[in-house]
Amino acid sequence: MYKIESIQNEKVKAWSKLKEKKTRDEEGLFLVEGDHLVEEALKYHLVKEILTLDDEPYDVPTYQVTNEIMKKLTEQQTPPRVIGVCQKLEEHEVSGSILILDGIQDPGNLGTILRSAVAFDMKNIVLSPTCVDLYNPKVIRSTEGIFFSLNIIRTDLVSFIKKQKMSNAKYVVMGADMNGEDVEKIDFPEPVILVIGSEGQGISTEVRECIDTFVRIPMTNACESLNAAVSASILLYERSKR
Repeated sequence: MYKIESIQNEKVKAWSKLKEKKTRDEEGLFLVEGDHLVEEALKYHLVKEILTLDDEPYDVPTYQVTNEIMKKLTEQQTPPRVIGVCQKLEEHEVSGSILILDGIQDPGNLGTILRSAVAFDMKNIVLSPTCVDLYNPKVIRSTEGIFFSLNIIRTDLVSFIKKQKMSNAKYVVMGADMNGEDVEKIDFPEPVILVIGSEGQGISTEVRECIDTFVRIPMTNACESLNAAVSASILLYERSKR
């Protein structure tokens, strides 16, 4: 175990820069905070280094740091006891049904959707380039580490959908829309590509042109629309029931 006490230490400066998306993208690394998230990341062999306030050893390079250093590395009011420096998830070829997220902006919404994807057995998630960063600290915290088991890809959606449609899997592309068919009256094909649009704009025009059929969630006239995370969760649940 190594000890670092200076906030000016070069390692500390490098870790602190991982709070910025640009650095996370350049280094392929991100931070997870707290015992639970670190334990989950360790299960998936994602942890490269650990920073801790204690002298507890881990099976990866471990640095005992000061509370001042922890405060510099966290955006939370109360610094965590432990932080893990992790490598980003690998992207894999898709197999089976796919959830596409087109422009989700709110970190909490993305985290909720990823939790629902795990709960309702949707293993492949595709994010548009305009989606909030998967490794945003708020996204990480809201998933509680459950997303480590998912295959998450960030790519151009139109090209991705066209590629899947040309494959032998015979995908049907379904999009969430207020003017679509009642989700309670349809059957979900397998495999399916389910598209959820952004909180403010819905599904983008270019992606809409790739969709085979639209589905809606029936609701009372007193409610005009649902939060993107709520909509995604309901549709994932409806698919799982079929």
